[in-house]
Amino acid sequence: MSKTISGFSKLSKSQKIDWIVDTYLTHSENAKQTIKQYWNTDKDLQQLHDEFIENTISNYYLPLGVAPNFLINDTLYTIPMAIEESSVVAAASKAAKFWLERGGFKTKVIATTKIGQVHFMYNGRLDVLTDFFNSIKPKLIADTAAITANMEKRGGGILDIELRNKTKNINGYYQLHVSFETLDAMGANFINSCLEQFATTFKAEAQHFDAFTEEEKNIDIVMSILSNYVPNCLVRAEVSCPVEDLTEKNGVSGAHFAKKFVQAVAIAEIEPYRAVTHNKGIMNGIDAVVLATGNDFRAIEAGIHAYAAKDGAYSSLTHAKVENGIFSFWMEIPLALGTVGGLTGLHPLVKLALEMLGKPNAKELMQIVAVAGLAQNFAALKSLTTTGIQQGHMKMHLMNILNQFKATATEKETLSKHFKNNTVTHSAVVTALEALRN
Repeated sequence: MSKTISGFSKLSKSQKIDWIVDTYLTHSENAKQTIKQYWNTDKDLQQLHDEFIENTISNYYLPLGVAPNFLINDTLYTIPMAIEESSVVAAASKAAKFWLERGGFKTKVIATTKIGQVHFMYNGRLDVLTDFFNSIKPKLIADTAAITANMEKRGGGILDIELRNKTKNINGYYQLHVSFETLDAMGANFINSCLEQFATTFKAEAQHFDAFTEEEKNIDIVMSILSNYVPNCLVRAEVSCPVEDLTEKNGVSGAHFAKKFVQAVAIAEIEPYRAVTHNKGIMNGIDAVVLATGNDFRAIEAGIHAYAAKDGAYSSLTHAKVENGIFSFWMEIPLALGTVGGLTGLHPLVKLALEMLGKPNAKELMQIVAVAGLAQNFAALKSLTTTGIQQGHMKMHLMNILNQFKATATEKETLSKHFKNNTVTHSAVVTALEALRN
């Protein structure tokens, strides 16, 4: 039976494990062995992992794979991907090879502006608040000088501060809406430090602004925090080729393939039920690279999905057309990424992944990540509109099913050959495995 505990964070790792095993897990020795078998034998490396978060008991592994043959702006890349889902790396690799022979991917960074906000309540005259803001705006920026000095040396910093009136939505609610350039850093800590200083200065200066009444001086700061919605931190990725070049050996003409592909994208543009799954496939590629390079995939997910609904309804992130005999497929997405700070300088595999990519700056990484998402979506739509999604996916899933039933190496080899020409389903694999064992 579960029980509460005080001072858990102060226990040693072994004591934490003992408590968890004794409280929740029935096969105590097996549970301890499972937890400890994922510890790194290098004690310094294990301590590094232990200190990434709190209350660590072990490491949770994800496969790190690579997808080669990505031609991006005439440069070849092998892209690292950390993900657990079958067929994602294979699909990305297949799309990369397809477009390698058709000119590759073209990308460009449209903008890199990031946003933070100070949210506050003010019950008073708007014109007086506006005068106050305009009068202290230079001081708001000046008071962050110690925070922004290093960023400004590199060419970044605070771009602008706006006063925004949101009282139509919530009575008395206003914002300081701040735009930033953080260069190769994702910039969360930098942005939040600036915002908290803005809040401190804003509240303190209000006490000395003569035009305020005593009541108006009592500005209530609710919170100061960056936004993970970055619609002005945009990157575009695209592929294009003559329609006839889409023809492959599968007997499907380029014109027929292009027509069905464009129709599939059009459906995702207007049907939210389809768009969510469509965009999830894009995120299979994006998240895998974001995770491999030590960036915050939760922030990326939130920002991109918000962008997908920016026009009032959730819609496809990708678009396709055929014009003058040219097939085009493209995507513009918001990506706030970093190549310095955070895990990028700590996690050994993140360092390796960034080195594999040629030690990109943030703009270059934006382009690589966007391409991974576009490639993944192309591969999924190509399968959906030709052979169906399950044929390739289930063949990749075959090994997971065999591992679930502890198949031997010989059994895996035999059944892999069997399912080259037979449909893979869970029940079909179980039946074939049982027949082999009998």
